Amino acid sequence: MNKEPADGMMGHQEMMVHQMTFYWGKNAEILFSGWPEIRTGMYVLALIVVFVLGFMVEWISHSQFIKPAGSSRHVAAGLVQTLLHALRVGLAYLVMLALMSFNGGVFLAAVAGHTMGFLLFGRRVFNKSSATAPGKTYDLPPMTC
Repeated sequence: MNKEPADGMMGHQEMMVHQMTFYWGKNAEILFSGWPEIRTGMYVLALIVVFVLGFMVEWISHSQFIKPAGSSRHVAAGLVQTLLHALRVGLAYLVMLALMSFNGGVFLAAVAGHTMGFLLFGRRVFNKSSATAPGKTYDLPPMTC
């Protein structure tokens, strides 16, 4: 029996090896195959993208985009809230996938993005009022693991 692969390439199988422990360095593959390559500038850009993704998750989580209105706008408000939830979850999953590169710089960029987002948009630091309103304060419920 001939056990040659269907493509005719015997012994030339490409094997992807991913790092499964934290490591430091700019040679990482983050989110997409071949990105950010091996250039330092592209690695810094990838860290900025991860930072912004984490920051945006916190911004969406702590923002109030839907204004209180009459009962005639419940459907529209529900659709907007659903779209915001989908966007927040999608961005959070992108951060999680970036973290699966196990690169220490990516980890620090993600934590810094979430931290800065919470600092700027969280409940106490830069809010105009010191106490939260007794009613609804944010459009989306808090994220849970």
